[in-house]
Amino acid sequence: MLRSLRRRWDGYKYRFVPWLALNLRRKRRTLRYVPESSQDKIISDEDVFETLLKIFKALFINDLSRQAHILALLPEIRCKYMELVTVDQNQSEVNSCNHQSQHVFSPEEVLFNTLGFSITRDRSSLVSAGTGVFVTKGFVPKGTLVSMYPGTVYRKHEPIFFQSLGNPFIFRCIDGILIDGNDRGLSRSVYRSCSRRDQLGPFQMSDESWLTSALQNPLAVGQYVNNCSHEKAANVCYQEFDVPEYFPVELKQYLPNIVYSHEIDSHLRCVVLVTLRDIKQGEELFSNYYTVVN
Repeated sequence: MLRSLRRRWDGYKYRFVPWLALNLRRKRRTLRYVPESSQDKIISDEDVFETLLKIFKALFINDLSRQAHILALLPEIRCKYMELVTVDQNQSEVNSCNHQSQHVFSPEEVLFNTLGFSITRDRSSLVSAGTGVFVTKGFVPKGTLVSMYPGTVYRKHEPIFFQSLGNPFIFRCIDGILIDGNDRGLSRSVYRSCSRRDQLGPFQMSDESWLTSALQNPLAVGQYVNNCSHEKAANVCYQEFDVPEYFPVELKQYLPNIVYSHEIDSHLRCVVLVTLRDIKQGEELFSNYYTVVN
C-alpha cells in the first residue's frame, strides 16, 4: 500500500504548490529562467509555423492516396499538391533512374527525409523514469523544433479535475492554459470525443493517432520527454505556439491538439519542444519541467 501511495504522490507532487515552493531552491539546476513570458521563445513563431508546414506537407504527400476525399473537395489544393508530387517524382527518377518514387515511407522515414532526424519512444536512460524520447537517426541542430506535446487543451475555467487524478501528463502553460497529454483512461476518451466533435465531413481538425502506437505525426511524443537531472542537463525546452487561423485546413489532421470547448473563439494552443544545443543520434531528450518567469 505504501508503494501505491508513493507512486500516486510522485505523479501528483508536481502540481502541489507547497511542494513546488519548497523544492525550487533545491533543484536550481533543473530550472529554466526567463525574464518575462514574452521572451520564452528560443525560435520565432514564424520558424515554428514553417517547420510544421514543411513536415505536415511531406506527410500529406507521402499519404496522398488516402487524401482523395479531401482533394476532391478542394480542386485548387489538389492542383498544388499534384504539382509538388510531379516535381518530386521527376527528381526521384533523375536520382535513381527507376520508378521507386511511388514507394510510401513510414512517418518516421518522412521525418528523417524532411528534417534530417527521427525520434522515437523507448526506455529512458534515467533509473525509474519509465519511457523517454530518443533521437534514433540523424542529427538535430540547436534551435530546431524536435517534438510536439499532444493532448486536449483546457482554458482556466474548464473542468479537468477528474482527468488530472493520478495523471502525470498535465502541462501548464505560462498563461494558465493546461494540456492533458495522457493517452489512457478518461483523458483518452475526452480527446477522442472532442476530436470527432470538431470533424468537418472528411476534414479532421486534429490527429488521434498519438493515442496509439502507430503515429501519423512522428513528432507527437513530447509528453514522454523526461525532466533533466543533475547528471543529465536539459537539451530541449518547451515553447508555446498558437496556431493561426490561416493554417491549411488539409494539414490540421496532423495537429496533435484539440480544444476542450469549441465554443470559445481563440487560437489552438500547441506546445513544441525546441533544442537548446546540437543533439546527436542515440541521445535522449531532456527538458526543464519548471520555467520560472521573473
